[in-house]
Amino acid sequence: MTTTEKIESLIHVRFAPNGTVMEIGERPQGVEAQTWFNYLSNQTSNSYQALAGGRGMFRLPRPQVDELKAAISSAG
Repeated sequence: MTTTEKIESLIHVRFAPNGTVMEIGERPQGVEAQTWFNYLSNQTSNSYQALAGGRGMFRLPRPQVDELKAAISSAG
């Protein structure tokens, strides 16, 4: 494992009271917040951590975040 693969990225998520995503980090331009959250949820496993107060976060290696961003941008 290289040094780059060890670097974790934290993608913070903030939810509205009705459960929809209001804000999410690392969101590619032109991608809705809820769409990015759903994509991350479907493409990763055991990387999401729920937090109190309508918040949560994904913990992912930086290279994986870059790959996911590129994949959803090219699919769009």
